[in-house]
Amino acid sequence: MALQFAWGGRSQEGSGGAIPLVGGRSPRYGLAVTRVETDVSGAEPMLTRLDLRDAEDPASGLPRPDVVTERPVEAVRAIIDDVRARGDEALADLTQRFDGVRPASLRVPTREIEDALDAAPAEVRAALELAAGRIRAHHEAQLTDEVTHYSDGVTITSTSRAVRSAGCYVPGGRASYPSTLLMTAIPARVAGVERVVVCVPPEPATGAVAPVTLAAAAVAGVDEVYAVGGAQAIAALAYGTGTIAAVDVVCGPGNLYVAVAKQEVASQVGVAAAFAGPSEVVVVADGTVDADLVAIDLMLQAEHGPDGLAWLVTWDEAVAAAVEASLARLVSGAQRREDISATLARSGYSVLVDSPASALRVVDEVAPEHLELLCGDAGALAARVRNAGAVFCGMWSPASIGDYVAGPSHVLPTHRSARFASALGVDDFRKHVHVITATPEGVAAVGPATVAMAEAEGLDSHADSVRMRLECLGGDQAPGSGT
Repeated sequence: MALQFAWGGRSQEGSGGAIPLVGGRSPRYGLAVTRVETDVSGAEPMLTRLDLRDAEDPASGLPRPDVVTERPVEAVRAIIDDVRARGDEALADLTQRFDGVRPASLRVPTREIEDALDAAPAEVRAALELAAGRIRAHHEAQLTDEVTHYSDGVTITSTSRAVRSAGCYVPGGRASYPSTLLMTAIPARVAGVERVVVCVPPEPATGAVAPVTLAAAAVAGVDEVYAVGGAQAIAALAYGTGTIAAVDVVCGPGNLYVAVAKQEVASQVGVAAAFAGPSEVVVVADGTVDADLVAIDLMLQAEHGPDGLAWLVTWDEAVAAAVEASLARLVSGAQRREDISATLARSGYSVLVDSPASALRVVDEVAPEHLELLCGDAGALAARVRNAGAVFCGMWSPASIGDYVAGPSHVLPTHRSARFASALGVDDFRKHVHVITATPEGVAAVGPATVAMAEAEGLDSHADSVRMRLECLGGDQAPGSGT
């Protein structure tokens, strides 16, 4: 089966030609779509086909997530209020409610963290240490020296100061994410943060944090680990409880509840990397890359589970059909096929466009977390991309390398926030402070203009603070006259 998309008042056919239609609606985007009976290698395609080849502007009518109506704001606010009012007791109750366990202690003992690293299989420990080294090296390259600028007797020194404490959220539940611990805690350490803490949901089966995640905490040099997840963990990091001291910055990806919770506490604490929510990938492909590679790279982000998105964009209908067939075959044998199928059913799209230029217009409108360019001349296309969290060029650069060992943090902006935000980096944990030193000559040079602007704004004390100093130098001067 293939799907049709109602575009510009007419139905756009998917692969296979029009046969009897069954009306439907995209559950995430509310767009009218139609399902077309056809045979694609004996399997059912898992992507909604959007044929935009005749569209004047292929980006103008694209489906997009409705964050305003979908986000569970009231539920998240209730959780935050509960944590603020009842502290540790609320955390224990909410962990029991959402994770099915009630940990004896919220904080994971330091000895347990160290033992987890000692017990880790040699190849896992080696992988964690290799990834940690590459992540550390990349972020050390982001550190900048103090910058000094001098002009007309005024010296400005711009320097950076790390925040004192940072809280890293590491997801759990569906899987363990030691990689996310490394990708959040290490940039904080490199930035110079004194206290780095981690919140991670306990495993429902054991009531404990996954040993591999604790091993990563040891590798990253984390100070504290707490067995608490969800919006309640974000509330605890922002406002503090009896056990968890509040932090200055929170970071890390999570489900919609976690992402919304970070937005809700943004007035209390710094929130890094914009809207780091459910995982997203857009793959731009042509006939130069095998369809199975395209399909598996759509699956690698879709396996995180529902609420993300996975899009194929191509100007070759044969590629779209081949990838759809590959997906149906590969997903059927995937270990996490239920999560993959749920993501693709909710927000999996196969987008047909006229050209590479049109593909880039679609990409910039979607502003995906991950963008893979599995096509000829990927480097040239990458240079023209404006909106994406991270771009992966060519068939040898799957997003999974970026998720684990490339070096940049895999905490990336989602829900179109890549239009204005970047990957997590050292600057998310630092403040830029300017030290301004003026000499008498500097006051003489810029003081008259300061007085004029202050008077124009009606701020007499601002003007007088400089006028009095000008008088100490021997009298008023006209703006811009200098000495």
